[in-house]
Amino acid sequence: MVRAIRKSFDRPDSLRDVGRGELRVVELGDFAIGWIRYEPGWRWVDDMKAKVGTETCMVHHVGICISGTLHVETADGVSIDIGPNDAFDVAPDHLASVVGDAPWISVDFIGRRHFGTSAVEAANRVLATILFVDIVGSTEIVARIGDRAWRDLLADHNALARLELERRRGNEVGTIGDGLLATFDTPSHAVRAADGIRREARSLELEVRAGIHTGEVERVGDDVRGIAVHHASRVAAAAGAGQILVSSATRALLSGGDIALASVGVRELKGIDQPDELFLASLPE
Repeated sequence: MVRAIRKSFDRPDSLRDVGRGELRVVELGDFAIGWIRYEPGWRWVDDMKAKVGTETCMVHHVGICISGTLHVETADGVSIDIGPNDAFDVAPDHLASVVGDAPWISVDFIGRRHFGTSAVEAANRVLATILFVDIVGSTEIVARIGDRAWRDLLADHNALARLELERRRGNEVGTIGDGLLATFDTPSHAVRAADGIRREARSLELEVRAGIHTGEVERVGDDVRGIAVHHASRVAAAAGAGQILVSSATRALLSGGDIALASVGVRELKGIDQPDELFLASLPE
């Protein structure tokens, strides 16, 4: 079905306080796009640190600068200034501040749906579905194509994966090597995101494996902590190439719809007290 949606930032779905500035978010189906304005003098450490409760911004941002200049410093020592007509991709764990006398205005395609969560909200323990995805055979691929080509391939894979997270309302927690961690409000969104990431990876001639578990986590900014995170990681480690495995807890919450589930048996998961029955999840081609 072809559809067209038009929304105005003059009437946003969400208007959020970001200190000296404002964030307007519009929801376009599965996507959220943010228009943000930081006034001159805006700094993460002054305007957002206390509100969010993290030392740095832990949100991944992709967008286009409309006006003004934003100075960004990343955790790995990269320092850049983003100005008018610049497209940007800034990984989690960075600091930012407005440079000069002009306000900084941007339109972000990734990263604004979860931006500006208060420290009180962020610290709550909540039930979440956690997804781990990683690339199968990455060491062999690097040996075959070389480091530079691998970096480009991995960047393409991550970009496509992040679009799938955005479509399924997932929250990227971070990347570790060739792996990606995200959380979802519902198990079905997590399974569909994993399936979408798998399909996109195959378009790049890559194969991934995924593990999904639902449990209580502690949110600290955009990070998540707790045994449920480790459980999801162990489920992913048990998956084979191209497989999406879900835990018994996630299986219990998946009912109806077009997601097929087949038991692959009870497994001992390293670091998890009790064995868990895992299920292979699949969607129609």
